[in-house]
Formats: sequence, structure tokens, C-alpha cells
Amino acid sequence: MCGIVGYTGRRNAKSILLEGLKRLEYRGYDSAGIAVNTPDGISCVKAVGRIAELETILNGMTLDATAGIAHTRWATHGCPSEANAHPHCDCKGRIFLVHNGIVENCDLLRRQLEAEGHTFASETDTEVIAHLVEKYYTGDLGAAVRQALKRVIGTYGLAVICKDDPETVVVARNGSPMVIGVGDGEYFAASDVSAIIKHTKQIIYLDDNEIGLLTPDGFKSHTIDNVPTAKKITEVDWDIQMIDLNGYDTFMSKEIHEQPETIRATFRGRISPREGLASLGGLVDLGPTFFDAKRIIISACGTAWHAGLVGECMIEDIARVPVEVEYASEFRYRNPIIEPGTIIFVISQSGETADTLAAMREAKRRGVPALAISNVVGSTIARESDAGVYIHAGPEIGVASTKAFTSQVTAFYIISLMLARHRHMGQAQGVKMTQALEDIPDQVTRVLKTEDHVKALAEKYFSTTANALFLGRGYNFPIALEGALKLKEISYIHAEGYPAAEMKHGPIALITKEMPVVFIAVQDSIYDKIVVNMEEVKARGGKVIAVATEGDESIKDRADDVIYVPPAPEPLTPLLTVVPLQLLAYHVAKMKGCDVDKPRNLAKSVTVE
Repeated sequence: MCGIVGYTGRRNAKSILLEGLKRLEYRGYDSAGIAVNTPDGISCVKAVGRIAELETILNGMTLDATAGIAHTRWATHGCPSEANAHPHCDCKGRIFLVHNGIVENCDLLRRQLEAEGHTFASETDTEVIAHLVEKYYTGDLGAAVRQALKRVIGTYGLAVICKDDPETVVVARNGSPMVIGVGDGEYFAASDVSAIIKHTKQIIYLDDNEIGLLTPDGFKSHTIDNVPTAKKITEVDWDIQMIDLNGYDTFMSKEIHEQPETIRATFRGRISPREGLASLGGLVDLGPTFFDAKRIIISACGTAWHAGLVGECMIEDIARVPVEVEYASEFRYRNPIIEPGTIIFVISQSGETADTLAAMREAKRRGVPALAISNVVGSTIARESDAGVYIHAGPEIGVASTKAFTSQVTAFYIISLMLARHRHMGQAQGVKMTQALEDIPDQVTRVLKTEDHVKALAEKYFSTTANALFLGRGYNFPIALEGALKLKEISYIHAEGYPAAEMKHGPIALITKEMPVVFIAVQDSIYDKIVVNMEEVKARGGKVIAVATEGDESIKDRADDVIYVPPAPEPLTPLLTVVPLQLLAYHVAKMKGCDVDKPRNLAKSVTVE
């Protein structure tokens, strides 16, 4: 989950590396560091805390260097400290490296290296690799890295420099993303495209067990066994404005308000309202494997798992295909029953989520077609899947996912329509479904106009509370889970989401007048049932906030406050009801003074297990 940047070329490396770190701070912000190859040797500077702490130190330094590496850390081994911050070096201060991943056999390697006379300065697993490279270094940095990594069990995205070879940056990857940017007489390396998109859109994606050698004169790659590899250059279609705030205070706010357009981008060119059809090219090409699937497994983590739960409701309800939703972190550690005719969808905004990638690989090992829903062209999951759906939401920088979630749900709606039209649905119903989807972006815009009201409710109910409940049923039970997760993630208020009827089986014991209960109570097929659940909370003195359908005046008799959303077909209501819950979490967190873009202990892309 850490962020890596590397550069070699003709320009000042310090400014390029520091700028890249700022772009990657959402991947880790416990500490940061930079190492550049100056004429006098390698200069390394580290700081605990945010990138601003490192920048303050660097502003007072003149570093004449055109090659270097940098890192922003999310701690796994060792607490945040200057000693544990990257880059790490060997005993002689000749070789420096930065690392994202986990060295599973670090304790054994450390004992062996200490017995050979190596001295360690940190608690990290990363430092082991630095000393291994030192052990094998005889003048060829690439060969030393290759030999060192053969001893490493675990995952890594790696960038290495050596003072004996001042223009070379060596990068490597196994299970943790590493991309290379191609410039004019310069090369960039990063764990995420966003760090280097300002300088180049020409990107090379390293595969697992590959090593790359970067100099201003060119790039070479080979496997860990020294077999040369030919790499394809991919042009990334992101624009620099997509990763800037563009007048918003935070990325989370920007991304919440981008949802009308990102939902539209997800279905643009993929539905035909006149014929009531939908088409996702990668899935169409699968033919009967997709259209005649007997069972679907959806695997994901966190917010993407909640999108999968909505997808389950959609596919079973609309297409009548059985669906199971699995936590990716659990899927490969048990022995799931996978029968002929099963396909698996994995969901990952980044396309690099470690557990989701592992689940996909396990499914493929068992002979199951693995399909991906991702946001990043060229990501590992996108490259390794048998087919996929890009959601086209643009880069999502805020750690708490918002626009990616609604785009993932939109993708599942399209998938459900594709299956249904193939199996049983007539044109008239397909036309209704596609036209309803076309209306959603404008309806989301209407929901966003309730922001001032939502902010007032945040101040009214959440200024002193330490707990909250979110309750929903049917399509909106996953939205209750998502609303609770958003509040937990960014405001640090304990919140739980439940199916509303399950409240009676335990959580109702928590109801007090101090704890707000958020009900998603739109007028759908089980509206009457959830109204009864609201009455049960009110009877026990609970404070009820309802997310309800416009025009429902009777709900005011059962709720203390109401947030209205436009009416929509039941499968599409999650795209509307989730938005006020995103806004609620956002304004509660801002009220409490929390950093909504970089919540404590979290990082955007979970690339370690």
C-alpha cells in the first residue's frame, strides 16, 4: 500500500520525486523519504508524518541529482519512525532501495545476514532486501537485485539505486504494482500511474517476477531468471486535471460530486434505449460461457464487496441467475464448490487489490472463467482476467471509495440487463430499464442538491454520538452496510449496517435516544416492512433519520428527519440512496476535524495481504 516513485533522466530528480510522492500520499502517509544520486554519493532524507514534513527539510537543500527514488510509507513491519522510513540502505551506504510488499521470510534472512556480519538499522522487512543486494553486488546492480530476489519469499514492488552507477534505477515486481513511464530521454517508475501522469502517458506495466533497468538512454526488462522480456507500451487516457482538486476542498467531495458524470461514463455507448439492449464488448465475446452461465460468484473486498451484494440482487432479480458473493480474503483459504457452468466476477477499483487478485487466480486455477470489473486499464487484474468491464470513472484519489462504487453498481445493472435480454426479457421491459438508467445521472444531481440539509443533520445528530446504526432491506441492505462503512472510515464513529428486520435479533438492545439510526426507506416492494422496523426504533426512544422517496409525506410521522431522493425502479435505488450517506459521512468527518482523504490507518489500494 506504500507509494514508490523513481526517476532517471536529465532534469532535477528531487522536484520530480517530491511531486510524485504528493500524488501518492493517499497510498501511505506514516513517513516518507527520498534518495538521490549526487556527484558526491547518494543523499538520503527521511521524515516521519506527511509529505509536508519531508518537503520542509528538502526545501532547505540543494541536491544536484538526475536520478533517484522516493517512498511514502504505510507501516507493516515496525512503527512509523525515521529509522523505519524508506529508503533503506546496505551497510556501506552504497545501495538504497524502496519497497512495497511483505517479505515473509524476513526473520530467517535477517538472522542469516547478521551471522554474516551485516548490521541492521531498522525493524522493517525491507532492509533485508537491501543487505541481500549488498551481499550479491559485484559491480552489476541488476544482477545483484536478481540474485537477492531469488531468496525473497513474499511480495514486492521495488526500486533500487547504487552510487557506483549513478544514472541507473532498477525496478522489480512480484505481487505489488510497478509501472514505468517512458519520456524523451528520461524514464519514470511508480507504484501508481497517478504519480507520473503529469510527465508522460506512455506506460509499461511490469509483470510478476520481472525486473527492469532504467537509464536515460533506454529501458530493458528480463525475468528473475534473466530471460529478456518484450514489453508493450500502453497509452493511459487519464488527464492531469482528473487528479487535481479543481476547486474542491477535498478529493472525496470532488469525487462525490463527479458521480452524475461517472455513472454516465460507465453506461455511455453500452446501452441502446430504443432496442432495450445492453452490450459490454469483452463479455459479448465470451458467448455462451457468459450468457448461459448457470451460477455466478462475485468476489471483492470492502466497498467493492458491497457493490457485489447489490450486483447479486440485480442479477438474481433481473436475470434469474444464482449468485454468491464472497469476501476475496476468504475465498482462496477455503475449498469452495465450483461446478461446471460457473463464472466468477472480481471487483477492484485499482485492479491491484492483493486479496482480490489472489481470489481471481485461484478461480482460474480451478478452471473457472474469471471476469473483472475494474477502473484501471493495464492493471494486473485487468490484464490477467479472461474478460472485463472498465467502469471509466477516472482516477479515484480519496481513500474512501465513492464514485467507483456507483460505477461498479451501474456495471452490474448493465450485466443484469444483458443476461436477462438473452434469457427471458422482452424488448418493452428492456426499453424501460435502459431509459431508467439514462435518467439516473440527473437524479443523482438532484440528490446532491440536498447537501446543505445533510450537513445540518450531521451537526444535529453526530456531534456527540459515538455509535450509529444503518438499516435497509432488499436492494438497500448493502447500502446500509456501505453507509456504515463510510462513517467508520472517515469519521471514526463506530457504525454498523444491518438488514432492518435483523435489528430485533440483537442490535435493538443498543437503541438509545443518543444513538442515531439511519433507515433507507424508499417506496419499494418491502416499504411497509421497513416502516414497521422504524416504528420499533421509535417505540424505544431512538432517533430516526430516513432516506425516503420524494413525495412520501407519511414517512415524516415515523422519522425525526428525512432526506429525500427521486423515485426510481427498485434495482436503481442504490445509486440514489448511497449518495446522501456519502455526504453524511463526509460532513460528520469534516465537523470532527478528520482528514477525509487520508483517514488514519487506511490506504487507498490494499496491495499487501
